[in-house]
Amino acid sequence: MIQNYNDLEKILNLKFPNTTNLETALTHRSFLNETTDQNKKSNERMEFLGDSVLQFLTSKYLYNKYPNDPEGVLTSFRAATVNTISLSNEALRLNLGNFLFMSKGEESTGGRTRPYIMANSFEALLGCIYLEFGIGTCEDFLNRELFYKIDKIVTKKEYQDPKSSLQEITQEKFNITPTYKVLSEEGPDHNKNFTAGVFLETKKLAEGSGSSKKKAEENAAKKALEDLTSK
Repeated sequence: MIQNYNDLEKILNLKFPNTTNLETALTHRSFLNETTDQNKKSNERMEFLGDSVLQFLTSKYLYNKYPNDPEGVLTSFRAATVNTISLSNEALRLNLGNFLFMSKGEESTGGRTRPYIMANSFEALLGCIYLEFGIGTCEDFLNRELFYKIDKIVTKKEYQDPKSSLQEITQEKFNITPTYKVLSEEGPDHNKNFTAGVFLETKKLAEGSGSSKKKAEENAAKKALEDLTSK
């Protein structure tokens, strides 16, 4: 797939001085099972680096663009911008899936469009851009390929996904991912009311109710967010 690097560089509007890091950024771990090249590495370490660059530059952008919004609101904006679906959509728009090295098995089950793989590939690519060009080029890249949609996210209030926002905050503050549990169900099948709790390990943060499990969980997350951001 080396012959495709020129096509990818045109899509990204970048010319890589060498393709070693780029090749790593495009290597899904499944490919290691099918290559005899012992020096081949997956993109997981580069993804780790890219995630940190992404969090920093997104935070910087939001800090400067919305000077009057509090930390909790900015965190919600960021979560909506850098979540798996958002990054996956940009990776698909850039056709990153077409350039990935992956196993035949992974490819046969839709790996080239799978959201989790696409989002990770976007972060790995950003890590590669940082290594090759530095933080300034990463910022230019994100301004062009990701931050363009933040206005829409804010004006249409697409950031108001309480479960994603809560996960962002709890991972940042406590390094724990929240879990949800249905605590009760009441009423007939056609008119049920659910009560769900959101937990950090064994600690219950809040409860919420709704006409479906999803709505009950969202309301529990919303209540937990209110409690956490008011402290």
